[in-house]
Amino acid sequence: MKKEEVPQDEGNLSKNNVRELLYATDEQGNYTTALSKGWEPKSIALANAMDDISDRMEAAKAEIRAGNASPILYFMEAAKMDIGILASYVGIWKWRVKRHFKPSIFAKLSDNTLQKYADAFDIGIDQLKNFKAE
Repeated sequence: MKKEEVPQDEGNLSKNNVRELLYATDEQGNYTTALSKGWEPKSIALANAMDDISDRMEAAKAEIRAGNASPILYFMEAAKMDIGILASYVGIWKWRVKRHFKPSIFAKLSDNTLQKYADAFDIGIDQLKNFKAE
C-alpha cells in the first residue's frame, strides 16, 4: 500500500495514543515505514478476541463456583495463556497442569508448586489460594 493510504482509523490502539509501525511505498515506489493509528478490521478482530477471553474467564468462574475447577483455570484465562504456555512457565508437564485444575488436587498442592503458579500469573500465593469466584 502507498504511504498516504496507510489506515488511520480510530480504534483500540488510538485510545492509548499508541501507533503501529507499518511498511508502505513512497512516491518513488520504495519501501518505507509509516505510522498508523489503527485499522477498523484489526480493531474489530481485537475486540472480538477480548470478548472471547472475557467469556472464558466467566466460564472459568462458573466452573470454580460449581466446584469443578480450581482457581488455576481462571488465572490462566485471565493471563491469556493456554495449557501449553502455562506448563512451560511453571515447568510442569501439561497433563499435570490439567490435573491441578481439579479442586481436590489443587487443595493438596505444596506451597512451592502454588508459588510457581502465582509467579506465572504475577499474583501473590494468597490470592491464588483464597480466590473467590464471585
